[in-house]
Order: sequence, then structure tokens, then C-alpha cells
Amino acid sequence: MPDWLEIVVRSVSLLIILFFFTKWLGMKQLSQLNVFEYITGIVLGGIVAIHVSTLESPFYFAVISMLIWFIIPYLVEVISLKSKTFRNFVQGKSRVIIQNGKIMEDNLKKEHYSTDDLLESLREKNIFKVADVEFAVLEPTGKLNVLPKTDYRPLTAKDIGLKLAPSKEPQTVVMDGRPLLESLANLSLNPTWLETELEKMNVSIENVFLGQVDSDGQLTVDLYDDKLTVPMPTQKPLLLATMRKCQADLEIFALATDNERSKQMYQVNSEKLQKAIDKVKPYLQ
Repeated sequence: MPDWLEIVVRSVSLLIILFFFTKWLGMKQLSQLNVFEYITGIVLGGIVAIHVSTLESPFYFAVISMLIWFIIPYLVEVISLKSKTFRNFVQGKSRVIIQNGKIMEDNLKKEHYSTDDLLESLREKNIFKVADVEFAVLEPTGKLNVLPKTDYRPLTAKDIGLKLAPSKEPQTVVMDGRPLLESLANLSLNPTWLETELEKMNVSIENVFLGQVDSDGQLTVDLYDDKLTVPMPTQKPLLLATMRKCQADLEIFALATDNERSKQMYQVNSEKLQKAIDKVKPYLQ
């Protein structure tokens, strides 16, 4: 076999093996790797590079080396799941950097984390004053998680007593002009419903680049042709407006009639409908 062809075969073969080993190990994103996983990634890549270019080395040497560096990290992960002490030793543990608004200088030194590193990490969180921080912890991956003081936290709906409807992640039901039947089934919908909704928008499914359905069952689409505009879903606003109109009509009927029995009926139903509106309003806005 020519040398160039052997290099190609080795490269492809070892790349495939490395892919499956990495997948089985469940390697995290680079920013989430602990020290041991980082070392493992470097060594596996080095083994592949060496045995691809060194044709004098038998191919099975590379496979054996990679197998060893697969088994060791795998066993480390298994033991780490069962022993917190071992996990802390291998993966490291979180360390408090700021507590009650005060910098823990000793912990900074232990982690070899400089003041400049701390300020840079805080700026990445849009915090420019250490005094604005209530609590900060340095994770084993080197990521700094910060809890600002109460006065500097973003205002939430709960803080102002606003009740919001619960929401779930949207389901993609159309991709590249094709319906995704599994996603439709997860929403208890079918292709007929999808076709009907697209007809309302005067859009054919072949022209849809991406289509998503939210937790309220409303379909939004992105078309291949960016010049075309698609109306936004209006079912919820229309429903709320219809309910308000019915409630207003009941009040008008109560004022317009001279029959006390009818007037009372209209008023009672108007009040009931108003209570229903107050309950569903957070879900329809």
C-alpha cells in the first residue's frame, strides 16, 4: 500500500474510533471540561496524530493506546458518580470567591485567580462594581457564577405581583419545507391541522423554511423568501377581545331593559364573564 494511502486509511479509521470513544465518554463542551477530561482529550488527540504520521508504528498500537485512555476516564467517571470525595479530588470543587459582598482573598490565592481575572469575569456578567455582588462562586470549570445584591437584580413578574401563563418549549413542526410528524404527534396534532393553518396564512409548506408551534398551539413560520411577510398569530388577542365585547354587551343589555328579572340576569352573567376574563387574561395577553 502506498504511504499516502496508508496515511489516509489511518486518519479516517482513527478519527472514527476517536469519535465513538469521545461520544461514549460523554465529553462536555470545552468550557465545561474538568482537569482530567481536558488531559484525556489532549492525549487522545496526540495518540491519533502520532500514529497517523508514524507509519513504522503498527496500527493496532494506536488502537490499544486509545482503548486504554478510553477505559481509564470511563472508570474515573463511574467512580466519581458514586464517591463525592473522589469526585472532588479528580474534578475539583466549587470555591466561594465573594460572600456577603466581601472578596475572599485566601480563596482567590488558592485558585490562582487574580483580581484582574475576577473583575473580567464580573464584567462578563455586566457587573462593574464588586460592591454590587452578594455572592460569587468559582466552579471547577473556571466559570464564575454570580448572585447580585437584591437592589441590582432584574425585576421579575413575581416581584410586581404579575401572574403569567406557564409556557413550554416550542416544537418545530416544519423544517426545510417538510413536516415533522413526530413533533406534531407530541403536540397531539396532525398534518391536516398543519395544512389548515398554512392555508390560513396563504402559504404552502414547500415555501416554509422553519415552522414552530408554541405551548398555546399557535403556529409561526419563517419562509425561504425573506421579502414575503406572514401575519402573526392572532387567536389569543381575538379571543380576549371577543370575551370583553360579550361582557360589555351584557352590561348594555342590563341598562337597556326595564324588566328587573332580565336586568338581574344580564348583570349576574356580566359579572361571571368578567371573573372569567380576569382568570384567562394572563394566558391570552
